[in-house]
Amino acid sequence: MKGIAEHLMSVKDTLPDGVTLVAVSKTHPARSVLEAYMAGHRDFGENRVQELLEKYDALPKDIRWHLIGHLQRNKVKAIAAFVHLIHSIDSERLLEEVNQQAMKCERVIDVLLQFHVAREETKHGFSLEEAEEMLRSSRFSAMRNIRVVGVMGMATFTDDGQQVRSEFARLRSIFHHLKVHCFQENAHFTVLSMGMSGDYGMAIGEGSTMVRVGSAIFGHRAAV
Repeated sequence: MKGIAEHLMSVKDTLPDGVTLVAVSKTHPARSVLEAYMAGHRDFGENRVQELLEKYDALPKDIRWHLIGHLQRNKVKAIAAFVHLIHSIDSERLLEEVNQQAMKCERVIDVLLQFHVAREETKHGFSLEEAEEMLRSSRFSAMRNIRVVGVMGMATFTDDGQQVRSEFARLRSIFHHLKVHCFQENAHFTVLSMGMSGDYGMAIGEGSTMVRVGSAIFGHRAAV
């Protein structure tokens, strides 16, 4: 029976150059993260702030922690000092809060703008129009302690591969539109984060540069 390190290597072997793997460790114990860490991996993703804090305290400090789940504004302060990348910026108010807390920590926090491309209403995210309005505002220009490095989105949870591909293609289109119209002079705007255990192959085919893979590495999540 394969262990976590072997599953990790199997996933990495399927990734082309230039695609970052975020190993999604949510609901799995710190010892599982440590097994992947000892195999050389450093990028890990968590959905919940409390679980992220517990693992941050327990694990090596050179881990690059990604907050990939919905983030409440009142939880930003807890992770601002160390989080590597926040994937789930879905409102201007949240971005302002991240900027404020980063300023207090005297650092710049990298973030992704989350877009709603799925048919499921339960998923969060900007529309392209909302994002453009924010990015062109004086309020955004004044945010000196955040750095928008790309976009993130999730496809509909469905067996319809054509629909999933079309949603990934939509997010790729949004990424390129923003790169041309809002971030043309920004060399850091490079991340197109899409694709999870069940669909990351399709996401890579549509241009993903960062995939978030959990169950294919750690097995099925524990009940929460």
